[in-house]
Amino acid sequence: MAFFLNKSTLASHFRSQSQVDPSSLSSRRGFHVEPGTREKALLAEDPCLRRFRSHKKAVSRLKTFGDVLTIVVIAGCCYEIYVKATMRQEARQAKTGSEST
Repeated sequence: MAFFLNKSTLASHFRSQSQVDPSSLSSRRGFHVEPGTREKALLAEDPCLRRFRSHKKAVSRLKTFGDVLTIVVIAGCCYEIYVKATMRQEARQAKTGSEST
């Protein structure tokens, strides 16, 4: 409750946050350093590994297949839940109908 009653300190907190000097923000980030020769050699393309590279069309087709398969599985689960719920409801109605007669 005291937090809501003390609106002046809340407003001053937001004012002080908005007046932060942008030059002080850059000191928090690390400096960019150019990669050395070893890092460049590790990042360079290796011709021996070229045949293992995935191709865009194959990856796109596989992603589409995965998306369709996911939708089919979710739809199947929803259908199973629906069937179980309707069977349970019919069983309850049959049970209550037989008790009343």
